[in-house]
Order: sequence, then structure tokens, then C-alpha cells
Amino acid sequence: MSISHLTGFEHLQAIISGDIAPPSIFDTMGMYNLTVGQGEVTLGCRATQRHCNPMGGVHGGFAATVLDSVTGCAVHSLLEAGVSYGTVDLAVKMMRPLPMDEALIAEAKVTHISRSLGIAEGSIRSADGKLLASGYATCFIKRPRG
Repeated sequence: MSISHLTGFEHLQAIISGDIAPPSIFDTMGMYNLTVGQGEVTLGCRATQRHCNPMGGVHGGFAATVLDSVTGCAVHSLLEAGVSYGTVDLAVKMMRPLPMDEALIAEAKVTHISRSLGIAEGSIRSADGKLLASGYATCFIKRPRG
């Protein structure tokens, strides 16, 4: 299915409905249960043994990748058909170690959007609401020429 005619919101809705397969990074990073609003995204995630560093803890790159995905999806949800984006800056703060094999909740909300930039803030929380990591992403918005 071609997605060039879909808005970002419609594209994400098609993933939720199963009409379009989710990006492979969802499987790689244990992300699931995507929900989307205009400029807001929530998803579940679960770190497994494959996401651990050599010392046995969940690698910080897991949180960074999940935050990049959830903030990027939040920006994507506001884009018109034919418009794409890419992360140009990602900042992540780790508050607590991420647990392995526990359901986590990642959320993001767009805080600024213009013709060429979208900024979203995000968080990863435990199932009981403890803040584990937070961050923000700045995305370059690429519009078709013409």
C-alpha cells in the first residue's frame, strides 16, 4: 500500500488498524499498542534480554530509540500527505534504570511545529507511573518542492 496520499495521522491510524504493517523498529524494540491523537502518541514497550548491555542492565539506547520513535510519531501525526520528517536532535535524560521484561508506557506530545521544524517532548514511565526517562526531539520537516 502506498502511503504518499495519507496524512501522518492517517498513516498512523492505518498502522493501528492493521492496514499497514508497523515499522520494523517496533518489533526490534518491543513496541506495541500504538494510540495516536493530533500531536500526541502513546505506545507500550518492553525491554528484553536482547536490549541489555554487557553488565546486564537495559542499554540506554533502548530508551533513546523508544523516545525517538514516540516523539517522531507525534510530529508525524500533524503532517500533511506527502510531507516527511527526520530527527535532527534528540536529548534523553535517564532518571531510573529501565527494568527488563516489564510493560512500560511511552508518551509524547508536540510542543512546537512550524513549516520546517517540529519539536516534541516524551517520557517513558513504569506501569505504576514512575518516570524512568524523558527527552525531546527536534525534527526537520521535509516538504515537496513546487
